[in-house]
Amino acid sequence: MKRLLLTGFEPFLDFSVNPTMKVVEELDGAVIGEYQVISKVLPVDFAKAGGQIIGLIEEIGPDAVVSLGLAAGRFKVTPERIAINFKDGAVDNEGNQPVDEPIKQNGPAGYLSTLPIRNMISRLVEEGLPADISNSAGAYLCNNVMYEALHYMEIHKKDVPSGFIHIPASHELAIEHGNVPSWPHRDLVKGVRLCLEVLAAETAVIETGKIAMNQ
Repeated sequence: MKRLLLTGFEPFLDFSVNPTMKVVEELDGAVIGEYQVISKVLPVDFAKAGGQIIGLIEEIGPDAVVSLGLAAGRFKVTPERIAINFKDGAVDNEGNQPVDEPIKQNGPAGYLSTLPIRNMISRLVEEGLPADISNSAGAYLCNNVMYEALHYMEIHKKDVPSGFIHIPASHELAIEHGNVPSWPHRDLVKGVRLCLEVLAAETAVIETGKIAMNQ
């Protein structure tokens, strides 16, 4: 069976709960299409997160990589279109706060997601879940992890779909913070699962086409 690496993040800043952590833990081991989900939680640490996702890719050898991040304030599920070659933003959990630093010296300015993000959006909306493509993953750890994974696939010439999806806050987190748009946990899980179902279906279609061409 194929392996899909699904990552979330630990709590960070003043968010004592990170819904991505709970979503990936719930989906760990799930079988979606031909993929078995292998879930991991990444640290909110500029010095470690990028290296950790690369280490997981090398250890697991996944056939697809999907990373999740919390976008508190957004009210839709938002697959990211692009990762940029910058580290910036708020202080991380270890006190690091890079300013305008490149993720990779002499690396490309950006990488486009290789996930079927438009079809993911269509499926989510069909299922009654608000969704849209985001054109900015920011420059914090979410962007950092997305860029690192896509850069790895590029330099190693791996045809492995990879990208990032931001999700809204959970009700649990919104209750803690007061004025933050939120979704029920079950809908966050449903939204991510639907995205993975689209990825699995797209992959199956592509592989069927390749087999047909080689016959």
